[in-house]
Amino acid sequence: MSQKILVVEDDAATADYVARGMSEAGFTVDRADNGRDGLFLASDGSYGAIILDRMMPAMDGMSMLKALRAAGIETPAIILSALGTPEDRVEGLTGGADDYLTKPFAFAELLARVQLLLRRARGGQGGSAVVTMLRHDDLEMDLLSRRVKRGGRAVELQPREFRLLEFFLRHPDQVVTRTMLLEGVWDYHFDPGTNVIDVHVSRLRRKLDDGSDRPLLHTVRGMGYRLGAEK
Repeated sequence: MSQKILVVEDDAATADYVARGMSEAGFTVDRADNGRDGLFLASDGSYGAIILDRMMPAMDGMSMLKALRAAGIETPAIILSALGTPEDRVEGLTGGADDYLTKPFAFAELLARVQLLLRRARGGQGGSAVVTMLRHDDLEMDLLSRRVKRGGRAVELQPREFRLLEFFLRHPDQVVTRTMLLEGVWDYHFDPGTNVIDVHVSRLRRKLDDGSDRPLLHTVRGMGYRLGAEK
């Protein structure tokens, strides 16, 4: 399955935000700012997924999707729209979309939905089991008691540090980007232009690595951070 994503969105700020986040997550991203150009790009069927708005100039998102499906192009598509009534969602899903996410949105959720579409297209099976314990290497987190241990040693964390570590534990051995952390931990849908992430990651790293000669939280230069044994 292709790792190319097509973003069709006429709002430049939203398109920049989505494209940057997807690029940070490792995807190759192409963009179009109207449905007509989006249809032209998508017609070769080379994309792994399409993210598109509904209300756009030249050709709206629903018309673009219907034209693709009529041409036999079954590329998974997720609609990203401010139109969020149940009727809007039903129209989008019955009109050719595989998923529907309303604006404003969290990038982490959008990324998860895109990855799910890609897994489905590959024939993968997704699970939905609820977990109360997160573990990686000698690190464990009890989500019910809100306790963290590393190598049997209790690690005392502030609420934000706990959320930050939980996010890393849910993405072990993966590069977690700043965009993902801003949305998933701070619920920011914009870049505040501060070093808030660096400060909290530094504090968390010191607490996790205290008394251990094996660092677990690493900075991946130019990309973000990774929780896992040093490679």
